[in-house]
Amino acid sequence: MPSRRQLLLGGAATLAATTTGIGLGAAPAAAAPTALTASDFRLAASGVSGLLDDLDALLPVVSVGDVVDSANRTGAAASPHASNLSAAFTWQSGDNTVTYWIPQGITSSADAYAAGTYDGKTVLLASWYYDDTGVDKGVRVSFVDYSTPSAPTYRHVLLVEPYTDSAGHPNFKPIAVHAGGLCWYGYYLYVPDTWNGFRVFDMRHIWQVTTGDSSAIGRQSDGTYQAFDYLYVLPQAMHYTSSTVNGAAALRYSCVSLDRSSVPDSLIVAEYNVDGDDTSGAGTRVVRFPIDYTTRMLTASSDGYVHGSEAYRVFVPSVQGGACVSGKFYLSASNGSSGYGSLWTFTASSGPTKYASAMPIGNEDLSYWPAKDQLWTLTEYAGIRYVLSVTASAF
Repeated sequence: MPSRRQLLLGGAATLAATTTGIGLGAAPAAAAPTALTASDFRLAASGVSGLLDDLDALLPVVSVGDVVDSANRTGAAASPHASNLSAAFTWQSGDNTVTYWIPQGITSSADAYAAGTYDGKTVLLASWYYDDTGVDKGVRVSFVDYSTPSAPTYRHVLLVEPYTDSAGHPNFKPIAVHAGGLCWYGYYLYVPDTWNGFRVFDMRHIWQVTTGDSSAIGRQSDGTYQAFDYLYVLPQAMHYTSSTVNGAAALRYSCVSLDRSSVPDSLIVAEYNVDGDDTSGAGTRVVRFPIDYTTRMLTASSDGYVHGSEAYRVFVPSVQGGACVSGKFYLSASNGSSGYGSLWTFTASSGPTKYASAMPIGNEDLSYWPAKDQLWTLTEYAGIRYVLSVTASAF
């Protein structure tokens, strides 16, 4: 969640984070997970935007491989605080310290395809939301070439939404969402839209635009297209609008991950919840939605809606990321800017169990890489930003 609304959990929680220690074992939570009626949570798909083809005709279309090969920034290997750390790097210095771009979501080419590569590349993607006065630049996504873990290279790409402007021209604008999570599935990139469901972006339509003006976005008077001086933009293709039935409270789409171990494949949505002085996480829910590996779209029922297939209430506060592997759920929970984060696990019949201080400060979204048994996350606070993985089966 954004630092501007991150709630510090008080002196007792901070003390626990610093005295429990890393690797000192797990502590069971008091309340077991409660099964919910999963079908009460639903999503309705929009049509795919016809403007993608219109803009394809006006702008050079590039591949994911092209973007990765054009990387203009370099990260560095790192060793952040984490239990069972298996890999880590930090961003180039300017990205590590910038205050108005804040990293949140993570996914990889192992989510895109089970083989672990896309366009022959081993890739991590990370989302950043813009938090500054003036024009909202929306969301950018870092395309990280992770073929050399000791020196990952990357380039930022701006997310945009196509629209038809007042003059009738195909155009695009920034995406003003929090982007608390990412899931790359085939050629689609799923981005949570907090209270609204998902925005879905199409990797087959990455456009190269004109650079040179950090304040310009979309079609310009001379007919060129710009994107705040970013070379590439990734457009929204469609969206899923969320709703609930039978009195279920609206679901907050705080983060998302792919579960390839389920049948069929599915997306796991976890909910950030700290309301006022309530630090129990009593409102936190985790919902599974089925997804079709042939269409790369969520699987609709006969009523036209995508319904949840599994759902729980879990008493875990400050959830920033959620994942599931073979029926075991993992939740990344932060402790503000002054304490190490935690990793929680639960199943349908046991837990949740807390691994206090197992995560670095400012831990966010989760993504699982099956072939490597790696649970990936990233951290948000300027100056201490890392992208890292831990060994999932160690928890």
